[in-house]
Amino acid sequence: MGIIDSPLDSLARMTNNRAMPVSQKPRAILIDVIPSTMEPLQAKRRLMELESLTRTYGGIVVVKLLQKRALPNYRTYIGKGKLEEIIQIAKEEHVELLIINNLLKASQMYAVGELLRPHHMRAWDRIDLILNIFAKNAKTAEAQLQIKLAAIHHMGPRIYGMGQEMMRQAGGTGTRGGQGETNTELMKRHFAQQERRLKRELESLTKSRANHRRRRMRIGLKTVSIVGYTNAGKSSLLRALTRKKVHVADTLFATLDTRVGKLWLPNMQTSVLLSDTIGFIQDLPPQLIDAFRSTLDETVSADLLLHVIDVSDPFMAEKIREVEEVLDVLQVSDTPKIYVFNKIDLAPKFKRGTLSKRYAPYTPVFVSAENKAGLDELIDQISKRLP
Repeated sequence: MGIIDSPLDSLARMTNNRAMPVSQKPRAILIDVIPSTMEPLQAKRRLMELESLTRTYGGIVVVKLLQKRALPNYRTYIGKGKLEEIIQIAKEEHVELLIINNLLKASQMYAVGELLRPHHMRAWDRIDLILNIFAKNAKTAEAQLQIKLAAIHHMGPRIYGMGQEMMRQAGGTGTRGGQGETNTELMKRHFAQQERRLKRELESLTKSRANHRRRRMRIGLKTVSIVGYTNAGKSSLLRALTRKKVHVADTLFATLDTRVGKLWLPNMQTSVLLSDTIGFIQDLPPQLIDAFRSTLDETVSADLLLHVIDVSDPFMAEKIREVEEVLDVLQVSDTPKIYVFNKIDLAPKFKRGTLSKRYAPYTPVFVSAENKAGLDELIDQISKRLP
């Protein structure tokens, strides 16, 4: 099998030179450590999404496991007995990757990695997986720079933790620990230099877009931004409304950069710019939002937001709330928005009346981007809601 050398893998080797590469289609064990009080449906959703993320990366899911704990294990996050069970399954099923659906501390990742290494396995946490998906899907220079920046934000804090762990295992400084401390400081400085360089390159690439935005404001050209949970059909809607050729796929994070097209509004006898950017997901860490800030600038500066929602999704309400939480972080909660309930062709029995009443302040519109149903009403509502 071919080997993926993503920015995250490169950084992982810098922090632990014994880290093993991962193949393009790794056989994986998934585990989610949850509190014992979590509702079964929520636990099911978390594991389903982790499986979807793994398949999006290209992994083959061998086993899915849940562990209920009042508190994660301090040293390895997963309990010792569960780790032994995982290693035994891995031996029998030829598994090379353990994916943990949580955000682990540096010392915990190091400890788990050391336990798995003799069995030719690696461990990723949830953010490792998302970043490796990003690395595979990034096509433009800007997206690739943003991935590298996000990887540094994620991996950087692990450096100090791993150096401290090496010192602890060595029993002090002056031998292996002292060298670990020295290497830690060197890597921290190297990462800081890389981060500054990446930010300079990103700033150079985004100046052009910023100039375009200022020009649009001067001539009074309105902008509409499509937002929503990943795989809700945002790119399909952009293509249906503007006939712009964009990549559409039934996978998570198929779009990582900004796509812009023109939309004609007959009622206003004018055009507006319609943009589509990266989708959101539950527990999206702040460092990923910060790394993609330049891409999300189109959303921040938009005159109107189209929040695209998969009406066929059984977890629709939860995903609406999670998208709104990210919009709040971006400080665009007060921007006028329309809730676009997409994929009505996949949900023939959805409750239109109930949804219209519940989300009335957001002018709900029901469409199928795939079949182009309901688009005239959406265009009409865009004309009415634009400030």
